[in-house]
Amino acid sequence: MSQRIVIMGAAGRDFHVFNCCYRDKPEFDVVAFTATQIPNIEDRRYPASLAGKQYPGGIPIRGEDELDDILLEENIDEVVFAYSDVSLDYVNERRAKVEGHGVRFSTFDIDATMLLSNKPVIAITAIRTGCGKSQTSRRITDILRELGKKTVAIRHPMPYGDLSRQAVQRFATYDDLDLHECTIEEREEYEPHLKNGVIVYAGVDYAAIVEQAEKEADVIVWDGGNNDTPFIKPDLWIVVTDPHRPGHELSYFPGTANFARADVILINKVSDRKDAGVKTIEENAIRINPNATIVYRDSPLDIPDIEAIRGKRVLAIEDGPTTTHGGMPFGAGVLAAKRNGALELVDPRPWAVGEIAATFRKYPDTGALLPAMGYGDVQIRDLEATVNAVDCDLVLVATPIDLSRLIDIQKPYMRIGYRLEKGAGELTAAVKCAID
Repeated sequence: MSQRIVIMGAAGRDFHVFNCCYRDKPEFDVVAFTATQIPNIEDRRYPASLAGKQYPGGIPIRGEDELDDILLEENIDEVVFAYSDVSLDYVNERRAKVEGHGVRFSTFDIDATMLLSNKPVIAITAIRTGCGKSQTSRRITDILRELGKKTVAIRHPMPYGDLSRQAVQRFATYDDLDLHECTIEEREEYEPHLKNGVIVYAGVDYAAIVEQAEKEADVIVWDGGNNDTPFIKPDLWIVVTDPHRPGHELSYFPGTANFARADVILINKVSDRKDAGVKTIEENAIRINPNATIVYRDSPLDIPDIEAIRGKRVLAIEDGPTTTHGGMPFGAGVLAAKRNGALELVDPRPWAVGEIAATFRKYPDTGALLPAMGYGDVQIRDLEATVNAVDCDLVLVATPIDLSRLIDIQKPYMRIGYRLEKGAGELTAAVKCAID
């Protein structure tokens, strides 16, 4: 008898777990995936072209709110939890629900889902979303360029569209973003690499992705999503931490594994090493991962015109996932406004429409900022309508991409962001050691 399995996910890690651990293995029968966190990813199927010959009709993807029904109806043997950036308490609540049905519960196997590459691999991970992985990944690719190495970035999956067409995606130009009909969330991750001259791979089938990337890379940089663990076994494992959220390195899944197993623990956003948050992370690092090298970096704000902020009523548009399920109450836009004399941070919620209003209802603690949610055309248009309805003097666009390429902002706006300071050369030394 095959073991009947449900994989709990959010359209990404869950598919990778299936591909690595269950595809073409008749001793297992994956009955369903469940989906959460991301809107509009349930009520479709993992296609037969990716699922393999055991699943000629594909595998259904159902909402996580249907899990009880699945367990009652489908004679399930085991539920595998396979998504990221959730508290350990959250995982344990799901464990209790599943075990209450008399069904085994497990989290995904980290080692079994790390593919091997014949090229050196540097993995950039984090303890939470919004710590600064993107800045760090760009800095690593700059170092590799300085060392004369051709780098390809492989990005954590965000397969929100037609999965069968997204098995292997290659992005070399901005036109490729349009070709693959990328959401705002995908563009935020891919576009900065393209601007930096780095080719990006992403998709669903990471064994095929690695095989393709190896053909044109001297070194592969794994640019992780949320606080997930690497999909490729790294020669250098970097974890980025955040002193604004001290203690999260020990309490959020699966970032705790990144923190415990990384070769380099990068404490980001450090303006004062005596800060209590920095000291907490240091103490936890020494206790949990004493062999790791601790590196300190600040993330200065890039603000083109500080004077334009003074005395203005400001709307801050921030990275969506970081300020919603990531739980960050601020980002670069909020900080730029507060530090540079804005008269007011305008709360956009009274003007929010459609799916943006629904996002605020789902994440009521988001605060006086606008998450740049754009998982589909409707949400992008609702974002545009909300921005243009808000009564403000200036819009601070603190997303990694130029939103004006996707929405028509009909009021003065300014793009701002973070950059990772270069530091004293510790990252360069670690990279050299990994690729030699």
